[in-house]
This record gives sequence, C-alpha cells and structure tokens, in this order.
Amino acid sequence: MWIAPLAFVALLISGTAFAYMMGAVSVVTFFAADRAQYLSIMPQRIFAQLDVFSFMAMPLFILTAEIMTRAGVTRSLIDFAMAMVGRFKGGLGHVNILTSVFFAGISGSAIADSAALSRTFVPEMVARGYDRYYAGAITAASSMIGPIIPPSIIMIIYGGLTGVSVGALFSAGIVPGLLLAVALMALNTLIAHLRNHPGGRDPSLPRFWPALRRAAPALMLPVIILGTLVFGLATPTEGSAVAVCFALLAGLFYNGLSVKMVAEALEATARLTGTIFIILAAISLLGYLAGQLGWSEALADWVDSIGLTGTKYLFFLIAIFLVAGMFMDTPVALTLLIPLFVPQAVEQGINPIHLGIVLCFNLCIGLITPPLGKCLVVVAALTDLNYWRLARAALPFIAVQILLLLALAYWPEISLALPRFAGFAVN
Repeated sequence: MWIAPLAFVALLISGTAFAYMMGAVSVVTFFAADRAQYLSIMPQRIFAQLDVFSFMAMPLFILTAEIMTRAGVTRSLIDFAMAMVGRFKGGLGHVNILTSVFFAGISGSAIADSAALSRTFVPEMVARGYDRYYAGAITAASSMIGPIIPPSIIMIIYGGLTGVSVGALFSAGIVPGLLLAVALMALNTLIAHLRNHPGGRDPSLPRFWPALRRAAPALMLPVIILGTLVFGLATPTEGSAVAVCFALLAGLFYNGLSVKMVAEALEATARLTGTIFIILAAISLLGYLAGQLGWSEALADWVDSIGLTGTKYLFFLIAIFLVAGMFMDTPVALTLLIPLFVPQAVEQGINPIHLGIVLCFNLCIGLITPPLGKCLVVVAALTDLNYWRLARAALPFIAVQILLLLALAYWPEISLALPRFAGFAVN
C-alpha cells in the first residue's frame, strides 16, 4: 500500500490538479490493495455519486449569482447598507459586514463575496482613515457569511452526500449566519472605539428610502428562495430555477441584462460547476475504495475504543475539519471527509442538520485562516496587501468565529429552532 501515498506526494509536488490527483491515487490504490477487478464498475459508481436530485440546484444557484453580480447589484446593496449603519462609529466596517449579509443571499460563496467587495471597500476604508490591513481583514472575515446564509453551495453538497434536506439546511443556516454578522459587528465596534475609527452622521450618506427602493430586487431574491422552500412551494432545485428567472428580471431593473452578459454568466457557471462535479467524481472512487477496505468501520471501532461519543466526538470532528479547512478547498474537504466521519456521528445521535451547519461553518473558518486561507489570498491579491500581515490582522476575527462555532456545537437549538418552526423533521 506504500505506493499510494508516494503517488499522492509525487502528484501533489508536481502541481497536478486535485481531481486528477485523487482519481489517479484511487486507481493506484485499487491495484495496490488487490481490488483491481472492481475498477470495471467505476463508471457506475461515479454516475451514482453525481446522480443526486439536490445537486441539480447547484448550477442554477451559481448561475443566479453570476447574473446578479454582473447586473450591477453591488453598488445598490452597499448604498443601502450605508444608509442603515454608515452613521455609527466604525460605520464602514459595519457596512462591509452588512453588505456581506446581503451578498450571502445572492452568491452563496465566500470567495465570490471577497472578490466582489475587496476592490470596493478596502480603498474606500483606507481613504477614510482605516488601517489598510484592518480593512482587508474585515472584508475577508465578513465574506465567510456567504456560505452560511442561504443559498449555500456547500450545504447543497453536504445535503447531496448525506441525504439531508437542503431546505432544512438552508433554514438552519439563517440564525448562525446572522449571529456571525452580529459578532463581527460587535468586534468592529470595540476596535473602532479603541482605534478611534471614523463615524457619525455624514451628509454624503445615501438616504434610506431611495436606497431601499434601489436595492429591493436584490434583497427580494433570498426571500423568494427561502419562501418557496420553507412554505413547501418548491424543492431546492425548483426554487433555484425560480431564482434564475427572478435574477433575469432583476437584471432588467438594473439595466445590466444583455445577451453578452448572460453568455458570460453561463460560461462562468459551466466552469465552476464542472470543477465541483469533477472533484465529486474523483473522490467517489476513493469513497468506494474506503467501503471496500472497511475504513469507515475501522474508524468507528477506533472511536469507540477511545471513548469518543456524543459531544466529545463532535468536538473531535471540529478539530479535524478546522485543520482540513486550513489546507483544503471547502468542497474537496466535504466530499473527502463527510463519508468517513458523518455516519458515525449520526449513529451516536448527533442531529445531521445540526452537524451539517457546524461542519460547514467549521470549514469556512479555514477560508480566512493561514497558511492557505483562500479569502485572504483573494483580498491580498486584489488589494496589493502582504498576505502574512493581512493574516495577522484577521486573527481577532478568527477568534470570534471559533467562539461562535463552539457555541453552535454546544447548543444545537441555535441551528435547529428555525427548521423546526418551518415544519422540517429535525428529531
């Protein structure tokens, strides 16, 4: 079996794309484990991995985000956030966080949020007297709200892999996402007073009602998505199709809709969807091999032998996923680790909806955690900041996020109250 880890290290050093690397290592491991005869059914296994109805929602939600972003909603959302919280101490920091909340209901992606907002907010905050690394750090930290508040691509992946209702996951993500925004705003308020950041009424601030009217189409999108799911009017896939139609209408409202724009949005959607699906396909090989070799059963026996049960096992998973999030892409970590660890957690009585929120939140912290925090990389690249100084500036925000993660893990009702109220089966 030693040839498999050697192949993994060699391909990793060579810079091979992750999907191809995992596929190659899986095939090598089949031969090394004397399971080559099972390779003949690999096409069926790959198709079974991808033939999940909830996965159909993924490209449609991605397309919705691409259309809305290209339609020019960013400025209207920022103006509305400015009208709401721009007058407070550290106002631009609050605006940054609140805009990420609004964007979360559109994109569902932390990296997309950080890319869209860093070019706008970091120069503006620096011009108004904020430290440039603080401006970059709060932009990266607030972008983590994107995958928590629905629609969320990583929750669709988790739901597809585990069979958990995507609608229930979407409902469960609302309160944690809003709590994250409140926690970041509280930290921003504290730092604003310690560092004397600017704030107060400004005649240049947008007026509330005109800003609300301009932002209304963008703000209605998450309401429509959640409304169709919570009230049982549509499945997540059907809701995502409705979201695409609404995004096209919103594009007309913002005068950003054109044949060229739609073509570019379709191309970007195809690329991102293809990237995610080829990763799912490659890891399905490893998942099947894990089943053949009994890795899950071995893990379950080991967990039982050292007494990791209930809450202890949940905090063990938090540690595993926190480290994984520092080094791996979120979809990759989900598809690689969920089949190994989640079945044992569910057997121990941990609610799969609560577990999904905790693990997705957990992995998202890795997006702003060195050494490979992708949101930090994006913000540093787009604003010409030193990566390690930016990472150091992000540490207070990471600490707050970890504290909230522990609270979510310890009190399941934070995640489960809203799905239960909406009528989803959470027990």
